[in-house]
Amino acid sequence: MPSNTFKARRSQLVSTFGVGSLFPVENNSFMVTSIDQWDADYLTPAPEPRLASSLGVGRLLLPPTGKRAKVPVIRFPYVLTCPKCGRLGSIKELHSDHQDALCGLCKSKVPLTPSRFVVACENGHLDDFPYGYWVHGPGFRTGPDHELSLTSEGRTSSLADMVVVCSCGKRRTMADAFSPVALKEMKCSGRRLWLGTNYTEKECGKPPRTVQRGASNVWFPAVRSAISIPPYSEFLAKLVSMRADTFSHPDALTDRGTLSIEGLVKEFNGRFTVDEVRSEIRRQFHNADSQEETDDDRLREQEFQALIAGRADQPDTDFVAETMPVPSSYHNWIHAVRKVTRLREVRALYGFSRLMPSNQESPDIKLAALFPEDNKQSWLPAVETLGEGIFIALNREQLDKWAATDFAAARKHQLQHNINVAAKQRKQDAPKVDIVQVLLHTLAHVMIDQLALDAGYPASSIRERLYSGEGAAGILLYTASSDSAGSLGGVAALAHPERLAQALDEGLRRLEWCSADPVCIESTGAGTDGRNLAACHCCVLIPETSCEQFNSYLDRGLLYGTPYTPKGGFLYWQTTSPMEQPTTEGTDPVPEAVRQSLWENIYEDAKELRELIIELVELKVAPDQWGPDVGPANEWMVDLAWPEHRIAVVTETDEDRDTWLADQGWNVLELPDYAPDDLANVIVGELEL
Repeated sequence: MPSNTFKARRSQLVSTFGVGSLFPVENNSFMVTSIDQWDADYLTPAPEPRLASSLGVGRLLLPPTGKRAKVPVIRFPYVLTCPKCGRLGSIKELHSDHQDALCGLCKSKVPLTPSRFVVACENGHLDDFPYGYWVHGPGFRTGPDHELSLTSEGRTSSLADMVVVCSCGKRRTMADAFSPVALKEMKCSGRRLWLGTNYTEKECGKPPRTVQRGASNVWFPAVRSAISIPPYSEFLAKLVSMRADTFSHPDALTDRGTLSIEGLVKEFNGRFTVDEVRSEIRRQFHNADSQEETDDDRLREQEFQALIAGRADQPDTDFVAETMPVPSSYHNWIHAVRKVTRLREVRALYGFSRLMPSNQESPDIKLAALFPEDNKQSWLPAVETLGEGIFIALNREQLDKWAATDFAAARKHQLQHNINVAAKQRKQDAPKVDIVQVLLHTLAHVMIDQLALDAGYPASSIRERLYSGEGAAGILLYTASSDSAGSLGGVAALAHPERLAQALDEGLRRLEWCSADPVCIESTGAGTDGRNLAACHCCVLIPETSCEQFNSYLDRGLLYGTPYTPKGGFLYWQTTSPMEQPTTEGTDPVPEAVRQSLWENIYEDAKELRELIIELVELKVAPDQWGPDVGPANEWMVDLAWPEHRIAVVTETDEDRDTWLADQGWNVLELPDYAPDDLANVIVGELEL
């Protein structure tokens, strides 16, 4: 254990440097140990029974603070390198002292540097990079004839310039170390060093991957949060919850527990009666009817109902939601507005993963435990923050009607297609797209962008919380920061109808156009796995600290429509009564199968391709490029193209173009030469090749 003490904020011990993470300090690197090794005497409660119940623990505790309060760490990586002589090895092999890591092989006694590289697996295990294995292959054994060094040839800063050299003469660069198959013949060690040296999993089964020690994918926290709502937000409820060890005992409501209850009443000078305290104890710990399972969906359902019900300002409460009038110009789709002048959020760490975060896109990722199986803990580390915000509830009935339109269905189908393709490549089940939630999420980002201009907070200090479910549709935008951007009142002040209407007007008008248009608004897939459509850093993407879904599931087209269907966006649709809805009288109706496919926009504008498109939809062929430019100087255009398969469909002959395409290996298919059904079958056959 290092003799020096290094500082970290409480919030970092949940979100950045939690259990199992690597904590960099000056020229050192440490791993935070499991919570069973923390000193419980310096942990204070963060009462939030709803959140604790959803995580299956009795209490949530704040990380320790103060000069004497410490979180234990271990030195990791074990492998160190000397920047002077380049030797690689452990503290012992480099003749160093554990407390003051200086190279004992160099006369200059320079400080040793932790290895830049480590290996991790999807089951959460972490170990030193196997330098000996990397140079010699399987079966390597350390010894006096195999002393390893890490040198740089000084030509470039790439990994190919870093060379692992053995005293036996063998050497190998680090160029291919990050390849997914670089260590495929090596078995994961299964080490869980944060739990202790005796908690290695022998049968892991996952291949180890090389990662840089300071990379973000070394540690992904699994955090769940909850907003304190009545009655849990009241002062008496927090007092009782903080004394859970005493009041959760079966004797708490008997004569034997009376002394503890009277002690609490006396401590607060009769502010509460004995009966009031008994009632709260019974509600929290001894009411069998209230012991229901609570998951994240249930937490949000309860919060939505509390926000809709509102709460007047009262002393000693952490939840105030004042009812405000809805701006008259937004009555048709905004159901309610709440001015949230006081709000408390509790966030708890309940596990972590490596290489990939555990979320709805990767539900199979295994979470590593915060404590060993043979020393289970009844608590989890958490942080609490106070803030303020604004809550906007939308008309769910209006949203459901809009979601049933052809435009919304087509956008949903396109997003779902992108997600299905990515999930298939990973051999995972694809999550289902909720198009109403995508709309709410996009609207929340528009409002955060505007609040950053009007409310006096940076966008990174404003968070979103989405409520989408049966009969519920709402957005809570709030500040909950323990740092400089705390509770200044700027967000809640915008709940007044005049200011809210002005903010909505300006925000929605400003982001109607993006400086990256038309590329942005015409996008058929952007971001990770194509989980966004019309969304980019020039419009609705915001700092990821503010976003619940890491800037995924966004589509500005849902609000404003697209160039092909300008009247399909929600903002236009909800201002048009059923009698005024645009009709298609005098035009050919779009077949239902086409409306539910990615071909809809192309079908409406490319009349000469319609029969072919209908056949392609039936054969489940997705479009790739419509009307792309080709040629040495992009001087020609083709009607449809699948570049990956070198297939082009044209409706008119152009000898120069078609000859150039053929020379480049393209198969040019001219529509007049084929019947639509025959051409569709040819395309399917070519795509299968």
